[in-house]
Amino acid sequence: MKLYYRQTGETGTPIIILHGVFGSSDNWLTISKSIAKHNHRVFLVDQRNHGRSPRSEVFNYDAMASDLQEFITEHQLEQPVVIGHSMGGKAVMQFAMDYPGQFSRLVIVDIAPKFYPVHHAELIRGLKAIDLKTIKSRNDADDILSQYEPILPVRQFLLKNLFRTDDGQFDWRLNLPVIEQELHAIGGELAHVRTVTEPTLFIRGAKSRYIKDEDEAEIKRIFPNSTLETIEDAGHWVQAEKPVEFVEILMRFLEK
Repeated sequence: MKLYYRQTGETGTPIIILHGVFGSSDNWLTISKSIAKHNHRVFLVDQRNHGRSPRSEVFNYDAMASDLQEFITEHQLEQPVVIGHSMGGKAVMQFAMDYPGQFSRLVIVDIAPKFYPVHHAELIRGLKAIDLKTIKSRNDADDILSQYEPILPVRQFLLKNLFRTDDGQFDWRLNLPVIEQELHAIGGELAHVRTVTEPTLFIRGAKSRYIKDEDEAEIKRIFPNSTLETIEDAGHWVQAEKPVEFVEILMRFLEK
């Protein structure tokens, strides 16, 4: 699948970043500029069924890993650093399982190599409750979504997917039916797990429950050459909540 992407920086080490579920390349645009200043070429990718990338009934980590490999081959990127947040982190880990030797380092942001129970169902219900044919503004959509999600920054993040078509109608940059259908797969375990010896950095937010202390043993078993960094006063969207600290930790890892 030919994925949509944005590029920041023209020279230096190639870095590919994969967003999480309900996200897009746009979420990482600001922070990519900070990373590119350190002599890196940053490729921000819209994953399948998200953003401006194609839609497909197939939506699982094997497919996302294959998309990433195709992207690397198409753009002739040699030994890139691959970063993934949440669902993107799972896709990156699956890529590491399926395509050994195709990357130099991994950065996994606030997700562990384990099964997660379905926990986005209410957000899906909220998005589906927005009647795209009758709403007049983004505020109308927010009013409806607020009945399902009380936290404003989360609603703002989700509503970034709302856009106007050429004929002035609202539409989603998400394949909501397929995402809803595959919510269980999004939380699923990795397939054909192997030991990954390349340097790997896990970053978590102290307020997030996605990577728990008890997950460290399994992380070390699969990724023996890994470190886990915790950013204080940050939740699941650690890179957005604490961008300066995030880039500092990332650069220390990349410059080792």
